This record gives sequence, C-alpha cells and structure tokens, in this order.
Amino acid sequence: MTSVIVEADGGSRGNPGPAGYGAVVMDASTRAVLAERSDGIGIETNNVAEYRGLIAGLEAALEFGATAVAVRMDSKLVIEQMKGVWQVKNEGLRPLARRANELRRQFPAISFEWIPREKNKHADRLANEAMDRAAGIAPKAARTVATPPVGSWAPPTTTPTRFVLVRHGSTQHSVDKRFSGRNDLPLNETGRGQAAALARRASSWGGIAAVASSPLRRARETAEAIASALGVDVTYVDDLAEVDFGAWEGMTFGEVRAQHPDALSQWLASPDVAPPGGESLTSLARRARRARDSIIAAWPDQRVVVVTHVSPIKSLVRAVLEAPPVALHRMHLDTASVSIVDYFADGAASLRSFNDTSHL
Repeated sequence: MTSVIVEADGGSRGNPGPAGYGAVVMDASTRAVLAERSDGIGIETNNVAEYRGLIAGLEAALEFGATAVAVRMDSKLVIEQMKGVWQVKNEGLRPLARRANELRRQFPAISFEWIPREKNKHADRLANEAMDRAAGIAPKAARTVATPPVGSWAPPTTTPTRFVLVRHGSTQHSVDKRFSGRNDLPLNETGRGQAAALARRASSWGGIAAVASSPLRRARETAEAIASALGVDVTYVDDLAEVDFGAWEGMTFGEVRAQHPDALSQWLASPDVAPPGGESLTSLARRARRARDSIIAAWPDQRVVVVTHVSPIKSLVRAVLEAPPVALHRMHLDTASVSIVDYFADGAASLRSFNDTSHL
C-alpha cells in the first residue's frame, strides 16, 4: 500500500478576486515531498480556490499510484463537506465537490482532517504564490537553499534525465494550419524529409538510451526514423498523444472563430475549458506529467528522445518554467523542431533549448 499525505489550500485577493491554489503530496512515512501543484485560476472565491487545491492534490496522488490518502486542509468548509457533515449548498461549488468525490472514490482508503493554517504552511505558500501570479504581482525573492538551484550560476552536481523533445514532421494539417488532434494523418513529403533530417542529427544528441513516442501515426513515423538511425526500439506512450480538439478537429482558427466564437474565447481564457466534445489543456497537462514521470522512472539519469506534439511539449516546457497558463498560447513550435529539458533527481528542471530547427 502506498500511503501519502495531501495538504491543500486556496484563496483569492478580494473574495472574489485574483485566485490561486496550492497542493503538496508527501510520503506518509518519510514526509518527503513527492509533488507540488499550484496555479492561478482567474477571478474566483476563496472556496472555489480551496476546492481546486484539493482536486489538484488528489489528482497528483493518483499519478503517484497512492492507495491510502490523508487529506489535511485548513478549510473547515471543504473538510466538513467532504466528510458529509455539511451539505454543499453553493451552486458554484457543486461541480467541484462532485469532481473531488469522483477522485476520492478511486482511493481504497482516504481520510479528511481539518488543521490550523499554521500547520498548512507549505500549501498556503504555494497558493499565495499562485494568487500573486494571478494578480500580476512579481514573485518574492527565492528562498535560501543549501544547494543553488539548477539554472542558477552554479553548475549542476548530478546527472539529469534529459528529454530531447521532438515535434513530429509536417502533415497536410500542418500546411493548412488546421487544428490537428487525434487524427491519424501520415507525414507528407515535407514531413518525411524532416524526419530524415532528424534521423541524421540524432547521433549529435549523444548516448540516447531510448525513443518514446506518441502512438499517433505522424509521431510514430517520425520516431521510427530516429530510432532506426540510433539502433534502438520505440516505446509508445499513450499519454504523449496530442490534445483532443473535439468538434474543432481539422478546422482552421478562422473557421473555429466564425463557428464557435464563445467557446473559442473561453478556451483561450482558461486551460480548464475544453473544445466541444474535446479535452481541456488542464487534462492534457496531467497526461503530460504522467508521461514525463513514467519516462524518468524507466530511464533515470539517461537521455531519451521524446517524439510528440505541440500541446504536450508546450505543457512540459510551461511546467519547467513555472509559467502562467497564458504561456501555452505564446509559444511557437515548428514541425520537426527540437527542444531539450533536463530533469534532476531533486525535482529541479532546466530548459536547455527550444524550437531548434537548425537541422532543417
């Protein structure tokens, strides 16, 4: 049995106001931090943010395969409602409470405990940092740590797991600039040439242990060309698939704007909003984290080529930089581009390069 503690918090600057949540997952026996989750959520109330923190913590616990969870929060309302002592009367909280209950039912053992705020400092700090980001407040100076963090002037002292993130080669949707999600289009002639160029470059990445790929055809074809040049097999990871664009699949941005203007505006404003019949970027981010963690667990301290799509790569880069959700719409990735991220055993990560197309 894998036992964890989930501590979560949330709040807003104004109630309602710029809001954010924080959650931390810890090993129940050692108190070692397994995961942190935090994000700004726009203009919301304290209680909405608190529920969002709980949901993020439970989702993270699921990703780590937890079977026993002890939830600790300083929100009396959320804890008593999750215990069933208080009813959820606020209409705005009911969908969040339903989601939290859906998650709790996936754990064989779970408990809920109210704790005073002074015992919830870790989650409280994460939530306050998220609220600051939502309010446009510059982050405070970094906390003093014994070892300088990766990305500072100090050189790293451990060997990272390196992801060579490759966007697949061109397809007809790439040429036409159409939303391209779960379709099974092959590479076009340009894309096959790009895959060959990636294969020629692959030896320069040094000591590649494996190639992991999305199962979608355009990624498979790209990955197979690279793997063949390296003399390794391809491991297919379902969680590396592109986001599901639902009703927007195959449409141009202009067509979506003309036919689904309100849905498009909502999607651009919040990563929690999904295209009609599709998948939200928040859901995609959870998948990308699972894929990342499974690859690191399989090839620790080694170099792995990860062939995937625009949205998973952007999501992974955003997580490395701890950038706000709007960053997802402010990155550009060319077909067959290469981005490199290092993941260190202490949880730190470093973006080494982004959208490199020098091989094309």
